[in-house]
Amino acid sequence: MLPKVLEKSKFAAFATALAGEYQVVGPQLKEQSKAGGETFVFGPVTDGAALRMDYNITLLSPKKYFLPMRETLLKYTTVGHPKAEAVMDTRQRVIVGAHPCDIYATWLLDKVFSTDHKDPNYLSRRERALIIGLDCAKPCDETSFCHDMGTNYVESGFDLMMTDIGEAYFVEIATEAGQALLAKAETREAHNEDFAKRQAFMERKQGGFHKRIPVDTKYLPEILEESYDSLVWEAIGRRCFSCGSCNLVCPTCYCFDITDKLNLDLTSGTRERTVDSCQLDNFASVAGGESFREQRSSRLRHRFFRKAKYIQEAFGRKGCVGCGRCDRNCVAKINSVETYTQIAGSR
Repeated sequence: MLPKVLEKSKFAAFATALAGEYQVVGPQLKEQSKAGGETFVFGPVTDGAALRMDYNITLLSPKKYFLPMRETLLKYTTVGHPKAEAVMDTRQRVIVGAHPCDIYATWLLDKVFSTDHKDPNYLSRRERALIIGLDCAKPCDETSFCHDMGTNYVESGFDLMMTDIGEAYFVEIATEAGQALLAKAETREAHNEDFAKRQAFMERKQGGFHKRIPVDTKYLPEILEESYDSLVWEAIGRRCFSCGSCNLVCPTCYCFDITDKLNLDLTSGTRERTVDSCQLDNFASVAGGESFREQRSSRLRHRFFRKAKYIQEAFGRKGCVGCGRCDRNCVAKINSVETYTQIAGSR
């Protein structure tokens, strides 16, 4: 399908039109500091003018619309014939403005939740969601290392991909569903000048990203394997508060806990799923009070192994997209690039 051009002056009307038919979520300003810094979040909108397509990065990725922090999986009753009723989210959504790294993260989650035991709640949300991506020409900020992880470029996982070419967006159409979405916008055919501007954008992008980790990340699984007993983990672990902030903001973490809650009538209740964190001290606890990872250093090591080794070996995709959200929100200021660099040098 041939690309189209959407003038920026007509983008808000396009998003507003979509909001009349779908739940539209996209980047919005959350707060502005006295120093002038801005914080952004993905949130629902009814007016396209509220979208901030010039954002750098959001506190949380769009993952929260596929895997909520807390959700009810089913309701049950024991009156008469005991029965349980699944609770499914059937809303149609359009995710607007997802950056390549967050689109890559969604690919991984799709793989995880559709392999072996398929997760109906995740897949229900995912199948009803359309993604309009927004390409970026430079890292979000100094904590980003997406180029090292190969996630600053994506070729699929979206329905539309927009590239900023000045006064307009160059829109690539990846799916028929995306084409149907774009039909609601006032667009024009892409001309030679538009293709040239898009090429200029890609050239700026190529020069805007640089490697930050001193080794090729394809070797990280082997490097981590050799570093399992490294004292680096103990040294960094002393700084870790085991608060779980890194897991909560990560776009690829998917561990969760299941709890059955009985209502006060003692005859009905719900089964709920809540996002969990491998950094919490009771995460690896089993019957009898034993824990497989009692030390903070072992839990920290486990997270890095998950991100750069275990997930890649299991699903063929890196478990880290290099977005930097974990580093940005770490109260102990533990830095992923510094950690991988120390580990690579400690072998």
